[in-house]
Amino acid sequence: MRVLVAGATGVIGRQLCPALVAAGHDVVGLARSAPGADAGLAGVRIVVGDALDRSSIQRAVDEAAPDAVVNMLTAIPPEIDPKRLAEQFTLTNRLRTEGTRNLIAAAGGVERMIAQGLAYAYDPHGDGPANEDAPLWRKPPKPFVPVLAALRELEQSTRDAGGLVLRLGHVYGPGTIYAPDGSLLRQVRAGKMPLVSGGAATFSFSHTVDIASAVVAALDSDEAGVLNVVDDEPARMSEWLPFLARLIGAPQPKTAPAFLARLAVGSWGVAFMSQLRGADNTRAKNALDWKPRYASWRAGFATELGGLAAADAS
Repeated sequence: MRVLVAGATGVIGRQLCPALVAAGHDVVGLARSAPGADAGLAGVRIVVGDALDRSSIQRAVDEAAPDAVVNMLTAIPPEIDPKRLAEQFTLTNRLRTEGTRNLIAAAGGVERMIAQGLAYAYDPHGDGPANEDAPLWRKPPKPFVPVLAALRELEQSTRDAGGLVLRLGHVYGPGTIYAPDGSLLRQVRAGKMPLVSGGAATFSFSHTVDIASAVVAALDSDEAGVLNVVDDEPARMSEWLPFLARLIGAPQPKTAPAFLARLAVGSWGVAFMSQLRGADNTRAKNALDWKPRYASWRAGFATELGGLAAADAS
């Protein structure tokens, strides 16, 4: 199958494209500019196009002539300021709305359409990890409103095209904020990642290699709608953050009341650290005959970060 990956040079795309090549697919990557030789995209043909320019994306899709399209379009900055979330996500929101519409219109009639969503946008008022039938956040913090609106539109556009949205958890692995040189680890080392309201937020993680394997599995499936692509172990921030700090030899996180944290990180930052709800991956595992390599964030963190404390001490 010839697969066009929109966002081929992104964090997920760099894991996904080699996985698709290894699975025997003819892979074409869509990028705004030609990547360098160090992009890790051997065996991938690149077409250049701007998803926000309808004529540009039409030319790129026509050149690629794909059987399937995987939409991983984002422009998320490497370091997020929660007080500026709406501003920092303006371009990503446009890619999820205008870009998705343009991509679907240009690729009309393809056999398969798969897109990236979020599994931590569920309404926090519910018991246990959310499955795909749970509602998305009904009354989100104000900075998250445009982000959620863009996600809703992306999902609706993809579903109207008969496609599948993979709702991803907190993405970790090479190139992410959880990588050794990532912004989150810098904050943890500096003691700037506190446990707000006891660290009550529940996180579901998704390693980039597991996202890639889920996409590969989804291409062999006719499943439509939405699926949570996350690991098997949702965890409260009060559990995973101290584990990560010990793993990298950083100070244990301090605690902070919500009212004080709000001054530093705003309403979205407080909600992110105290209200998020985890997600359940049962439906994805059954529908796609898929299981994550890193069933637990513990194993994934240990693989990615386990040698950092010793290296820093040497």
